[in-house]
Amino acid sequence: MFLPNQHSDYRKPLDPVDAETLGVKAAEEVERHLSYRDNHAPTPLHTLQTLAVELGVGAIHIKDEGSRLGLGSFKALGGSYAVIRLVLEEASRLLGRQIDIAELNSPEVRSIAAGMTFACATDGNHGRSVAQGAQLVGARAAIFVHSGVSDERVAAIARFGAQMIRVEGTYDDSVADAARVASEKGWTVVSDTSWPGYERIPGLVMQGYTAMVREALRQLPAPPTHVFVQAGVGGVAAAVAGHLSLVLGNCRPTFVVVDPARAACLFETARAGHPVKIDHDKPTVMAMLECYEPSLVAWRVLSRVADAFMMVDEEDAVAVMNRLARPTGNDPAIVAGESGGAGLAGLIRAAANPEIRAALHLDEASRVFLINTEGATDPERYAELVGMAPDTVATRGEGADT
Repeated sequence: MFLPNQHSDYRKPLDPVDAETLGVKAAEEVERHLSYRDNHAPTPLHTLQTLAVELGVGAIHIKDEGSRLGLGSFKALGGSYAVIRLVLEEASRLLGRQIDIAELNSPEVRSIAAGMTFACATDGNHGRSVAQGAQLVGARAAIFVHSGVSDERVAAIARFGAQMIRVEGTYDDSVADAARVASEKGWTVVSDTSWPGYERIPGLVMQGYTAMVREALRQLPAPPTHVFVQAGVGGVAAAVAGHLSLVLGNCRPTFVVVDPARAACLFETARAGHPVKIDHDKPTVMAMLECYEPSLVAWRVLSRVADAFMMVDEEDAVAVMNRLARPTGNDPAIVAGESGGAGLAGLIRAAANPEIRAALHLDEASRVFLINTEGATDPERYAELVGMAPDTVATRGEGADT
């Protein structure tokens, strides 16, 4: 359930490429790009004061990505950002001069974008971001979804005009299929996972997530001492941990990566000491985290800056959804999808275990930062698990800092 980082690269500096990708200058550029998005606004940071007292920590703050760019997930920051960057780069190449984001809607750039098709595999949220990005620039999108993706999530992607392609098998099967078909058709793959020879574009996707961290650092009353973030292939965990390590240096927080027990590819990678593909188990309720092989770029970052890895069970995720949905004491109600509260589930597990508390130095002075990575991206499933529709959950009390 809990594994300290014992990799030989632990505490070593980030690879120079990753340091550039996740550094302050890159994050500033992401925020500049976001300033040209019509519906961009910082997402709120909530304080969970009552829960902090219950768990015996000093403070808990949770960044709520349920309203991000109208897509309901932090993934809105990654795929669409990468698509826009790739269109601007192609326009710069073809037009023979540097094309800035301010020129994105010019006739010349839109004409170039119209000839481009962006493909990806998705559990739901990343594909929605890529499809939205393609629609914004006037390009085409082809989104590959495996058999476990609900019809509701497929429809949410298709509304952006994307071509939807069903693939039998798991998420990893859809990743392989997307890469194969895109190669045959000359499409550009915008994946949130990486493999040998394919690292730069997943790096851009991760780079997009750093905007969320910069917002949080401005919103937090003090830098966190501990961060628990959920992981699928590891992109968001690596982006958060990598950026915080670069910004805070020796004062960086203790960072814990949280996996679903039924899809714990990063936990098993940490155990093995190298990237591994795990066997497909029963589907996890944490559908957005159901990945069986880590991103190579993400692991390269996490092997250096993650302090520990842990797993949570199905009932942990559902319990957190229900806890967040109902105001308790001074804590606001928060709509968290099946995967959104997995980091909090990890904190609750860690706080209840004396040995893990001691290993992480988790105590009454700890300031914990979490991310609700998604809202109710599948409203019917949310209502089934929480016993109430997401639009009936109203926030109140302390915590809406922005």
